[in-house]
Amino acid sequence: MPTSEDVHAPVLPEVEKEAKTAEASADVLHADHAPAGDEAGKVESWTPDEGAEQSAKPPAAGAVSEDAVIEAIATVHDPEIPVNIYELGLIYAIDLYDDGRVRIEMTLTAPNCPSAQELPVQVKEAVEKVPGVKSAEVEVVWDPPWDMSRMSDEARLALNMF
Repeated sequence: MPTSEDVHAPVLPEVEKEAKTAEASADVLHADHAPAGDEAGKVESWTPDEGAEQSAKPPAAGAVSEDAVIEAIATVHDPEIPVNIYELGLIYAIDLYDDGRVRIEMTLTAPNCPSAQELPVQVKEAVEKVPGVKSAEVEVVWDPPWDMSRMSDEARLALNMF
């Protein structure tokens, strides 16, 4: 029969410390795992064997297509030049983010371009119509300066600049 000392024995500091350490270790080990039914913590898995297959897969649902963004930008024309601004080489960078944001760096043919106010707005509006795009930010940059070498062959042909 246990005595009252056995039942109510004080917990030794070393035993208590070991219990807390074991509990903390379990929390750390399982921190990556979401509770059952919790989709917010779900993480895609990857193995080296899937590497080649993964690159051939289309973008994830909801991801913005770079080609679709380029097509939207290509609908914008400088009113003085009969070629779209993408073929003119005015687009320097397109950054696509997983959350649907798009950031575009563009330039103009000259700092005193009469369309300086309207072209960035037209690019922003065109890109925001692309499915999956939540917002678009257009920044006009001047470095490096635009020159005719940035034009595509199609633009050169259309403008008779060969």
